[in-house]
Amino acid sequence: MSIPSPVPGGTWSLGDKSVTRFGYGAMQLAGPWVMGPPEDHDEAIAVLRSAVEAGITHIDTAETYGPRVVNELIREALHPYPDQLLIATKAGGRRDAQGGWPPARTPDEIRAQVADNLETLGVDRLDLVHLRLGDASGPVEEDIADAFGALVDLQKEGVVRHLGVSNVTAAQVAQAQSIAPIVSVQNMYNLANRADDALIDRLAAQGVAYIPFFPLGGFTPLQAGALDTVARRSGTTPMSVALAWLLLRSPNILLIPGTSSRAHLRENIAGAGLELSEEDLSELDRIAG
Repeated sequence: MSIPSPVPGGTWSLGDKSVTRFGYGAMQLAGPWVMGPPEDHDEAIAVLRSAVEAGITHIDTAETYGPRVVNELIREALHPYPDQLLIATKAGGRRDAQGGWPPARTPDEIRAQVADNLETLGVDRLDLVHLRLGDASGPVEEDIADAFGALVDLQKEGVVRHLGVSNVTAAQVAQAQSIAPIVSVQNMYNLANRADDALIDRLAAQGVAYIPFFPLGGFTPLQAGALDTVARRSGTTPMSVALAWLLLRSPNILLIPGTSSRAHLRENIAGAGLELSEEDLSELDRIAG
């Protein structure tokens, strides 16, 4: 295997591992609506191997993707895992027969999901588990003590190394931190949806990673048009601009863009290294809703 070129953004200490700030989100490897097997099994395996060969050391997944399918693809493609690779997964929900994402947050349900992740990934201990909260529309104010406490117990038992939270309010982040240390928060955030600005800055000061999802999600036509203008001026794509901006936003931001194509993976890696001018940054800052 050739020595990979550095991926954009450098590294961040996620728990006891230094990971690339540019990571890979594996959700899109499953079939339509994140259900069932991939349309091209061999390409899915090749994408995962190409991500690691490119130097990426942070892969995001969940047992609910498929369900089971994506974790099993990761195991097939990459097990035994390189020492430097960190695989982050989630607990707090399940899939139903209609493809929905109902919550599953009782202590017994959390334990069952961790057990499923251990089995499908083929490991004795999970690197990082995010407690997934809220619903498809975003965070919901709810007490997290029992669900997060179940993960803390599993951490004490040695089957989970590090803890994080996902789809959460700032108050829920604070509640989790009052129970046990977390290394990461995973929420929707991008150029147009910046409600977590203050939270990102607070977490950066604490050394806690912030992992945004949906880098192009929730844009109005007007906002998308402004992003397109910057992309055209730079001779690149809106996704490249959005990813590059996120890396510049704060050093604790870790990216997990997903794709089921090696070509798109290469485009995302190259695009995230885009240099944005002061004019670009000023124009992009006006996109925020």
